[in-house]
Amino acid sequence: MVGSRCGWECPEDFSQWSDWLAAGLHARNRWRLPVLLVGILFATGRRTVTTWLRAAGVSPDFQDYYYFLDPLGRNAKIVAERLVALLLVKLPLPPILRLVIDDSPTKRYGPKVEGADIHHNPTPGPADQTYLYGHIWVTMSLALRHPVFGAVALPLRAMLYVRERTIATIPAKRGWKFATKLVLAARLVQWIMPMLKSAGKAIWIVVDGGYTKKPFLRPVGGVIRVVIVKEAHTWHAFFSTDPNVTAVEILEAFADRATIEQDFHDVKEVWGAGQQQVRNIWTNVAVYHLNLWMHTLVELWAWDRPHHELCDRRDSPWDDADRRPSHANRRKALRRAILQKQLSQFAATKRLPKKFLELTQRLLNLAA
Repeated sequence: MVGSRCGWECPEDFSQWSDWLAAGLHARNRWRLPVLLVGILFATGRRTVTTWLRAAGVSPDFQDYYYFLDPLGRNAKIVAERLVALLLVKLPLPPILRLVIDDSPTKRYGPKVEGADIHHNPTPGPADQTYLYGHIWVTMSLALRHPVFGAVALPLRAMLYVRERTIATIPAKRGWKFATKLVLAARLVQWIMPMLKSAGKAIWIVVDGGYTKKPFLRPVGGVIRVVIVKEAHTWHAFFSTDPNVTAVEILEAFADRATIEQDFHDVKEVWGAGQQQVRNIWTNVAVYHLNLWMHTLVELWAWDRPHHELCDRRDSPWDDADRRPSHANRRKALRRAILQKQLSQFAATKRLPKKFLELTQRLLNLAA
């Protein structure tokens, strides 16, 4: 259990899910994964691996966790498969699943970051930075409709795109091979299709125009249905490789593609993807996936919880009390649940003054 390793007593379901994901790793070190996940949850400020370890209460064997990240990156596929299996069991998934694929960069800094290069910046910001130095991640998310909160997407797995010219800078012992973004996207589809089909699910893959090219579409081929949307001064074309679907279904599917953009925002802004500042390419794969998996685990934990438990805006009367909880709200709710559980356990064993408990509760609210 996580509590025995790092001092945090997680909710039973979250702890079981962490152990489930770790069970696919080598028995000698698998226990480190749940500890890292809790550290990621409670880390604040700049989200380096050191910050994760500090938040988890790791100090004597901190170096072993850095060594653990390399094999974790090499085995990200195994952990991601267990995450998919977990979602299939725990969520009321529809018969047709929509999987969204897109790519997004994470900024990096410093020399000798394996696989990093100069890439186009999709969000230049006020400084109008056309390019950035970092990694490009071809990412797959499961797009769902929450019964109360609407469209959400759960990140599952990503593949790191490295330019062909950059491959020579990566040590040969890493075993890294060049593949285009289209090929990486196709590999993600080939990876997940057998699992979902064996679960009796039909699959729709939703991508933007950048992926509508031969290397990605070759496996499906055949007749397509095209929908053209006319606007005042332009037009847009959307298509499906299934000619039997309706125009409405095609447009609704593409609308769900926007959910992965929110994933990219949350993974970077809420979890700090790209801030870990590790250099080994497989370690980079590991830390990016840890951010993805924490996103999905938090969404899974919050799925059946009521609005008031996930988001209390009584201290913010200027805000809309009924507004959908953000992913940051869900993360804070999980942190708050863990802190309150430990406070309750402590209070149950000791007779504490009421004022002390009230002050502690206020501090916990601020900390969460």
